[in-house]
Amino acid sequence: MSSKISRVVLAYSGGLDTSVILKWLEDQYGCEVITFTADLGQGEEVEPARAKAEALGVKQIYIEDLRETFVRDYVFPMFRANTIYEGEYLLGTSIARPLIARRMVEIAEETGADAIAHGATGKGNDQVRFELGAYALKPGIRVIAPWREWDLNSRERLMAYAEQHNIPVDYKKQGTKSPYSMDANLLHISYEGGPLEDPWTEAEEDMWRWSVSPEAAPDESETLTIGFEKGDPVSINGQRLSAAELLAKLNERGGAHGVGRLDIVENRYVGMKSRGCYETPGGTILLKARRALESITLDREAAHLKDELMPRYASLIYNGYWWSPERRMLQAAIDDTQGVVNGEVRLRLYKGNVIVAGRRSEDTLFDNAIATFEDDAGAYDQKDAEGFIRLNALRLRIAASRNRKPI
Repeated sequence: MSSKISRVVLAYSGGLDTSVILKWLEDQYGCEVITFTADLGQGEEVEPARAKAEALGVKQIYIEDLRETFVRDYVFPMFRANTIYEGEYLLGTSIARPLIARRMVEIAEETGADAIAHGATGKGNDQVRFELGAYALKPGIRVIAPWREWDLNSRERLMAYAEQHNIPVDYKKQGTKSPYSMDANLLHISYEGGPLEDPWTEAEEDMWRWSVSPEAAPDESETLTIGFEKGDPVSINGQRLSAAELLAKLNERGGAHGVGRLDIVENRYVGMKSRGCYETPGGTILLKARRALESITLDREAAHLKDELMPRYASLIYNGYWWSPERRMLQAAIDDTQGVVNGEVRLRLYKGNVIVAGRRSEDTLFDNAIATFEDDAGAYDQKDAEGFIRLNALRLRIAASRNRKPI
């Protein structure tokens, strides 16, 4: 097996797991390792990964700032569907994986690599997301998943391997490492493992990194006005911002008011239930704002159909099918509705809440002349409602006349 792999592209963070994987790949497969580190706005410097890779003898090191691409081409298209998985999760980890998979495949093609490798475990969703994406983009690519091959299945064994092979690792001193498995990007930060493995145990307050607790949030609300063009946010309080800048700003303001905390037990694609905590301040604000704007700009049946399609769309992203034909088909239908989603939404942030205070659009379907409780000057004939109701009741009346009465 090892003779068939001469070069492999590794998704590399510079942490314990991927540093061990780097050396393990060299030993197990006798191959050259090319590292790829993506800056998706995780809030930590990615350049130290270069020094760590160099210290481990890596000759080809890719470190790329993909923040704008991530938000513009992945997060915003997903948000056009108002996507939420299982009624709560905003898919912060899920939506980052197709971009990483795409760049790994592209780098493999650029460098003539035979395979890609990732540090996802055999229990999680990420292994599926990385590999489905890779195979969709390059059918013949080899994928190496060390967690499914080696016996280094505990932190203690990983540390021992690192010691044995002189691998520099951060947090080597006991007690300096977070007990949680965390993943962060511009959309969210997630926490799993450690004390959270007991669903009854409440998350400790010092676990949260992006937000204050609602109890500790300011006693005064903050008002934001978000501008949208064709379904995507483009400005805050009249200031136009790039996609990444806008989401980062909303993360900052939302976190300051305790917005976006979530504690859920979700159903993983591999079959198990998993408890996770998430901070998604900017995403929480955006979804509230989008729905408010769509409420006045979208036709009723188009909006309802979008809501029916959304759970399927969410499952496709959660399960790793971003590059599938069915996701692209749904995306085309969703995007077709967004040409009229233009305007502004005014929101108030207050102690964990996002409160819609106003919405307006040149493309509004809200007609006050018809909706008013005052004199509508004949815009709506209330007598029409009688026939409407009688026709809609016809099947119910026929069934009742045949003694098929409701239970």
